[in-house]
Amino acid sequence: AEQLRQEVGLFDEARLHQEIVIAADRLDVVEELVRLRSHVDQFRSILEEAGPGKPVGRRLDFLLQEFGREANTIGSKASDAPVAHTIVELKTEIERLREQVQNLE
Repeated sequence: AEQLRQEVGLFDEARLHQEIVIAADRLDVVEELVRLRSHVDQFRSILEEAGPGKPVGRRLDFLLQEFGREANTIGSKASDAPVAHTIVELKTEIERLREQVQNLE
């Protein structure tokens, strides 16, 4: 018991706090969700301005790449099955959209 008390006495509270902050940051996906929402809004805006003489395919394809990056980051941070399932569905939809966008000018 004495040895345990001595080892606990060597415990660095500042280091523990730092590790907790790092771990929480790794699990926090709010920033990625905010960026993803911004990309969705921008995607819709680009679609609204599309028309003859206004090529939008490359811009939309680029945004879909960004969707994919955010989805990958969220997937790597999330550790529970429902989120992982949702990310797989999201990636499937992103790929479907990319196939459609590649047919646009």
